[in-house]
Amino acid sequence: MDSDVFEQLVATVERFARERLIPAERQVEEEDDIPEEIVAEMKEMGLFGLSTPEEYGGIGLSVPQEARLIETLCYASLTFRSLIGTNVGIGSQGIVMDGTPEQKEQWLPGVASGDVVASFALTEPDNGSDAGGIRTSAKRDGGDFVINGTKRYITNAVRAGVFTVFARTDADKPGADGVSAFIVPADTPGITVAKPDRKLGQKGTKTSDVIFENVRVPESAIIGGPKNLHKGFRTAMKVLDRGRIHVGAMAVGQSQRMLDIATDYALERKQFGKPIGEHQLVQGLIADCQAELHAARALVRASADTFDREGKAIIEASCTKYFCTEAAGRIADRALQIHGGAGYMAEYDIERLYRDIRLLRIYEGTSQIQQLVIARRTLAQRAA
Repeated sequence: MDSDVFEQLVATVERFARERLIPAERQVEEEDDIPEEIVAEMKEMGLFGLSTPEEYGGIGLSVPQEARLIETLCYASLTFRSLIGTNVGIGSQGIVMDGTPEQKEQWLPGVASGDVVASFALTEPDNGSDAGGIRTSAKRDGGDFVINGTKRYITNAVRAGVFTVFARTDADKPGADGVSAFIVPADTPGITVAKPDRKLGQKGTKTSDVIFENVRVPESAIIGGPKNLHKGFRTAMKVLDRGRIHVGAMAVGQSQRMLDIATDYALERKQFGKPIGEHQLVQGLIADCQAELHAARALVRASADTFDREGKAIIEASCTKYFCTEAAGRIADRALQIHGGAGYMAEYDIERLYRDIRLLRIYEGTSQIQQLVIARRTLAQRAA
């Protein structure tokens, strides 16, 4: 996207986040749902199609542009980003990256408009970070595959029009080998979406179990077509790399919000006859937040540039996801501490943001999985 047009879009999203979304946060928390009028506004703004190529009706942002826009949007509650997150990221990017021309024509225009919500069905009851341990099966039956298994914590499953489903197509191949990625319409017979999960934070986001019982799909449903049989794990990893930069940007946006809230409180709240921001120990908390926030933002933007330039950023994406989400957790803790007892009370926003931010260190690869990826890549690069 042209830089001038992009700057206008960033300004529009910033106003939308601050003037429309933040005032609606408490309603979303209480009702555990996003108002339909906000959903409609996000569709109209084109937010569901940020990363979809322009030829399919999307905005077609580069990775650096996407990161900056997501940072801007995530100044407001992460719940709102979750609504568009699977369409912008993991739910659609498998099709964007590896789909056939026919698959792209069929699905991406609806994804871009928000008329079709795409969900990423990878995690299972016994396999989350160990994606290579997938047990959901897809057995060949003539020219079709029959899928059986259960997926867990699937974001936007209750809203989904299509699932990207990862299933084992070769039972004799262990680990990541033998896994294929399928495009499965949500109305395919045999799919059951369970009721939404109850969660610690991010009220209004929707995650659910999805059960596949003898779900029949043609071999043309394999992402990239039959030639990509048993190559689904590669698709998943490419999608998650870009997604990890996206999550880093989320952490930066929300960290800026928490630091701003804490700084405002430090300027207003008085103890011992002066604003608490004048006390050096409180200043130390603010300084640590600011330093980590600057480092996190720089890391997101550098990793996004690498991905855009090279088409991949494996170790950079893992470093980004790991550092930015862990830093956001520390910033949340300090921001709440600055509030003292008030920070523990639900009437203050920091209590809710503190709960919401905790999830970032878990999904799309836990911090511990990122450590493994980073360490193994570092060792391998040095050995080479």
